[in-house]
Amino acid sequence: MKVEVRLFATFRHGREKKQFMELHDGVTVREIINILDINEEEVAILLINGRDGTLDKGLVDGDVVSLFPPVGGG
Repeated sequence: MKVEVRLFATFRHGREKKQFMELHDGVTVREIINILDINEEEVAILLINGRDGTLDKGLVDGDVVSLFPPVGGG
């Protein structure tokens, strides 16, 4: 199955902003962030197909995962 992973802000450092991944059925977001070498504590916002998601949510073919680190500002 194919999943699109969109990375934002500092998660793009050293990575493409969009990752197209061929993975096994039912892969979780936690598995994807481990593959991408992202610390799960650094994930502040996680969306699956534009809606709030969880690290343990099983994905299906065609899902789009968006990962955001904490965003600071002043």
